[in-house]
Amino acid sequence: MSRLLDKYNQFDETDLWKQYRVNKNPEIRSYLVEKYSPLVKHVAGRIAIGMPQNVEFEDLVSYGVFGLLDAIEKFDPSREIKFKTYAMTRIRGSVFDELRSVDWIPRSIRQKAKQLEGIIAMLENKEGKKVEDEEIAKELGVSMDEYNSLLTKLSGTSLVSLNDIWFLGDENDEVSFMETLESPMNMNPDNIIEKEEIKNVIVDAIKSLPEKEKKVIVLYYYEDLTLKEIGEVLEVTESRISQLHTKAVARLRSKLSKVKSAIQKR
Repeated sequence: MSRLLDKYNQFDETDLWKQYRVNKNPEIRSYLVEKYSPLVKHVAGRIAIGMPQNVEFEDLVSYGVFGLLDAIEKFDPSREIKFKTYAMTRIRGSVFDELRSVDWIPRSIRQKAKQLEGIIAMLENKEGKKVEDEEIAKELGVSMDEYNSLLTKLSGTSLVSLNDIWFLGDENDEVSFMETLESPMNMNPDNIIEKEEIKNVIVDAIKSLPEKEKKVIVLYYYEDLTLKEIGEVLEVTESRISQLHTKAVARLRSKLSKVKSAIQKR
């Protein structure tokens, strides 16, 4: 155990947070960074599992550190939320922010993802029901094998896609898709109602997914299982879970894009 951990672990952490909010003691800050740094590796490890091989784990960790530092500076111990919960949201958001900024997704893959979302939206609006894989593949003009291969290629983009930024309130406070699944206590109180509205829309969209896709979303984003672990639960391959996740995200984005646009125009 390091000197800082040995020194500060004996103190009540709530008291330490209150002290830090007042005096910004750099030693307390270093202690908090050291204590919670394992969270960064945990979040980065979870994200890395769904990323292409060209995305390095150490890069994800370095992106996540910015989120941890941001969480330490902005955390308010007077609100009813644990720092661990708050920090994991900030770390995850920081990783995805950096992934978007470095634009690691090839343009052709990004275009395919948008095409898939558009086709799903068009077919579901036209048919008024959930569309089957065969219908989507036919509209794309590809075989089922080619369709499944496309879903696999798009798997990395779907993880980033669910962390798009929404803007809330008159001050345009940022909130990501994933933050709408967290406690509202870490937000500007004026925006909690609006955030809850978005959350309800997202929950309704998830409920409308085909059963297997719904299970994948719930197990991955709410239960924090990896794609491999979900495969074991549902008794299918990790590759199949990745495909189901990609389809689920495409359906969700197609359903939510209109809602997001309407909220941002208020």
